[in-house]
Amino acid sequence: MFTSRPIGFVSSPYKQPGNVPRGLGAKHQAEGALKILPEFAPGLTDIEGFSHLIVLWEFDRSEGFDLVAHPPSDNRTHGVFATRSPFRPNPIALTTVELLRREGAVLHVRCVDMLDGTPILDIKPYLSSIPEEKLRRGWLAEAEARHQ
Repeated sequence: MFTSRPIGFVSSPYKQPGNVPRGLGAKHQAEGALKILPEFAPGLTDIEGFSHLIVLWEFDRSEGFDLVAHPPSDNRTHGVFATRSPFRPNPIALTTVELLRREGAVLHVRCVDMLDGTPILDIKPYLSSIPEEKLRRGWLAEAEARHQ
């Protein structure tokens, strides 16, 4: 069994789950910081060269899970694995953030959608070779079309 341990914690303007923008048209433009613990700081070497990062984090305030989710962006239910619901069998999340700058072991980022104090499990540079025209947005694109 896998046991995780945080490599750092998020500093975010969002203190409560209800503060995080959700649903169709939600904009994630908030700035925050990824504060990496001193023992993991050497792992940030050369990260400044990347414009965007994938942050793996824990839904540490989520309890229980449902295999069928009711996303705020649709009035239909969907399988939890087809959503970003925090109520998952393993409370793991990921967010792509824009790296603004690094100050020692602190990464200043934009596009934060995590709560203040959220444990960070890992950080990876965002790299994608998938052309935008090949990406599909599944049920979300259908929900957006119904709301136009």
